[in-house]
Parts: sequence; structure tokens; C-alpha cells
Amino acid sequence: MASSTVTEDTNKPFSVLFVCLGNICRSPAAEGVFTDLVKKRGFDSKFRIDSAGTIGYHEGNEADSRMKAASKRRGIQITSISRPIKPSDFVEFDLILAMDKQNREDIMEAFSRWKFRDPLPEDAHKKVKLMCSYCKKHDETEVPDPYYGGPQGFEKVLDMLEDACESLLDSILAENKHIQES
Repeated sequence: MASSTVTEDTNKPFSVLFVCLGNICRSPAAEGVFTDLVKKRGFDSKFRIDSAGTIGYHEGNEADSRMKAASKRRGIQITSISRPIKPSDFVEFDLILAMDKQNREDIMEAFSRWKFRDPLPEDAHKKVKLMCSYCKKHDETEVPDPYYGGPQGFEKVLDMLEDACESLLDSILAENKHIQES
């Protein structure tokens, strides 16, 4: 299981950014699942949760209607609006979670380009982890993109995200004891 990053400022909410290709299926679903879990555990004021894409093709659009419907059936609301990842995300977020290896590679390439023109922390690349590194019940190494498949693909993604988000939250809480103390 992956280790999460420890936030240094104990008053600042712990910030998590979920990233997929277009920011209309997997990362908005991860944002919704994690937000729901954090609220159920009573830590919503202790977290900042967002999602982004490695491309800006869907910028300004709501999440895919099929993913929203599948999430809604589980009682999870997806409200995000698609946006591309930006240089400031490497400063503002404590943890950046890529849905698959290509997303991670694209994030790392963007960081390499941006760090020469923007004042980014040298070790910001250490914030980037694979979402499936937090899975306990699923053996997959990547969250599959359900966009071109049928309804079962959206359900599979949500199953994986629920598994990973549970472990992710436990990991963050274990490494950031101050979140539970106040």
C-alpha cells in the first residue's frame, strides 16, 4: 500500500487531487466517493478534495452522465466540473492520485515542463501516487477507463474507488494524527 504525504501545517486542510484523462469519469467519481467517505467519518472540514484531467478537452463540463447515475445509485453525489491539471496543483495539494500509469506519466511530464518556469517544490513529484496503490480488495494496478464500455464498467470503477478511498483515508489519518485530534 502506498504511503500518503504528511501535511506540514496542522491548521491547513489535507488536500487531495484525483486525476484521470478527461476529468469526466474516474477522477470526478473518486472525488465524489472520497468526499462522501470523509463526510460520513466527520472530517469534511479537515479536507480539501478536487479532481482534474491531464487534458483540457472537457474543461467546464459536468461529469459523464453514466458515472453520475451509477454513483447516485450508491448515494454518492458527483458535482465536479472538469478542469485540466495546472502548475499550482503541485503547490496546493498534499497528494495527487493518478487513475492509471499513463495519467501518472502525463502528470510527471507536466511537472517536468512546469518546474522550469513556475516556482514548484523540488519534491512535488513525490506527491503523485497511483490510486490502485491504496486498493486492498482489488488486485488491479490501474483504474480502468469506463468511457467506451457498458454500465458494468462504471460499477467496477466505483467498486475499486470505494476500496481505494477507504484505505486512502485510513492512511492519511494514520500519518496525520492532528486531523483526528481537533
